[in-house]
Amino acid sequence: MTPRISVWGITGLPEIAPRDDLVAIIAGAVTTQAATDPDLALQSGDILVVTSKIVSKSEGMQVPAAEREQAIAADTVRVVAERVHPGGNFKIVETRQGLVMAAAGIDMSNVPEGVALRLPADPDASARALCAGLRQRLGMNIGVIITDTIGRAWRVGQTDMAIGAAGLQLTDDLRGANDANGRPLHVTQAVIADEIAGAADLVKGKTTGIPVAVVRGMGRFVRDLDAPGARSLTRTGDDDMFRFGSAEAYRLGYEAAMAEIKAKSVKQDEMP
Repeated sequence: MTPRISVWGITGLPEIAPRDDLVAIIAGAVTTQAATDPDLALQSGDILVVTSKIVSKSEGMQVPAAEREQAIAADTVRVVAERVHPGGNFKIVETRQGLVMAAAGIDMSNVPEGVALRLPADPDASARALCAGLRQRLGMNIGVIITDTIGRAWRVGQTDMAIGAAGLQLTDDLRGANDANGRPLHVTQAVIADEIAGAADLVKGKTTGIPVAVVRGMGRFVRDLDAPGARSLTRTGDDDMFRFGSAEAYRLGYEAAMAEIKAKSVKQDEMP
């Protein structure tokens, strides 16, 4: 059988407001779309990809635009890199959710004037709630990915990645298998969740008003609700080889060197 996947957007969703029932809204849009085109009716094994923006809106994560900097500070665990430019400070930070993003993922696109939007407080919990509710309402086994847009080191532009997930195997670990030429694979671990997120963004986009997409053909990765969420994909500790930006690494090296010089000076002063 020829490998194949299908990706399409869910149309007809309204503007989302705080406390809106996303399960009911998404399920209703899916049903309405399927009435027009039966081929777009959801099936078990389908994966719903949901833009984090509508999740944040429904969870009331809006803040006044004038308080954006305070919100960035509140959602920041550590500053990874910082650059000063004429418009202010540009920061890449690690967020409370374990993500490394510009401005803690807080932006002002696709929101009303004067409003900034924080990320969902717990994207994996949000994904589990959506997945459980939609499975129950629609009566089928589906997966859910919540996405956000992120830049990548050494690459121009942005792409979507999974920041929350439920009911899904997130990676395809090929370590120990052989490639097409029979050679053993030692490090290959495909991040299926991010690949699906990127594919879904091709039909969602940032200017179309389509915040939810369906990916079909990846049902082999759909799992129980207790499967690990997207936070399990984060590199931490010794696995994080790029923990600091260049300016921050230089500063830490300088401070370490100065501390060593000071320690040697104190030791010499104490010598008889």
